[in-house]
Parts: sequence; structure tokens; C-alpha cells
Amino acid sequence: MAEPIVLLLSGPNLTLLGERQPEIYGVATLEDHVGRARAAARAHGIELEHFQSDAEADLVREIHRARGRARAIVINAGALTHYSWSLHDALAAFDGVVVELHLSNPDAREPWRHQSVISPVADGSIAGFGGLGYELAIEAVAALIGAR
Repeated sequence: MAEPIVLLLSGPNLTLLGERQPEIYGVATLEDHVGRARAAARAHGIELEHFQSDAEADLVREIHRARGRARAIVINAGALTHYSWSLHDALAAFDGVVVELHLSNPDAREPWRHQSVISPVADGSIAGFGGLGYELAIEAVAALIGAR
């Protein structure tokens, strides 16, 4: 039987992790975080695909491509979390598990970060645990899809 596929989506500016505001986001790079997620996925017999883009349309396209193919999406949409209704609509049309992920805790930051348009279409959100959040998101997905 083929391993279930989980799509990990990374939004704008996440390629700057490790350099941008390390006091908020830490010193680990996006590659480091994806590596943690891949290791957690392997432990559960999950195939992890990662896609990053600074362009909203590219992320929407990847969500559409995941329909009927991936069992879950883990999304760190960056600032798009707070205003991208196109991501909201694309995720609402996805027929699998959706986990929203944030390195920092948006509710402990600027007021404009307190609203998520992703949360209403996500099965759950993981925020504020830094890089550990990537492992926690995969653990949650594995439990929800019944991976080994």
C-alpha cells in the first residue's frame, strides 16, 4: 500500500527564516523545519511533499493539485494567514485534513495578527512552539488520518 501523502505549504518570507527576526522566529532555517517535519513523517509512514512560494496564486494552485491526491495539508501561510481569502476558499475545497501552523503565537503579537482566515477551514492550529510545531503538526495529521 502506498504511503499517504501530506503536503507541507510554506508561505511568503519563510525562506528568510534563520535571518529574519530571530528573536521571534528562532535561528533555524526553513530547510531545518522541513527536515524535522520529514523525519516525523517518516516515523509515521507518511510521504511529505513540501512547497514554498512568496506568491499567493502558487499556493492556491498547490492546494488544488493536492485535491484527491494528498490526505492532509499542513500550512504555514505566513502573513497570508490574516487576509488571504483565496487560500481560505482553496482549503475549504480540499477534501482532507488541514492543519494551520505558526512558529510564533499570533495572538501574543500585533493586533492585526490575531485574526486568521485559515483557522475556520482548518481542523486545528498549532502555534507558538517554534520548530517543534512542525513535528506536532505531523503528529496531529498522523493521528487524524490513521497513519501507523
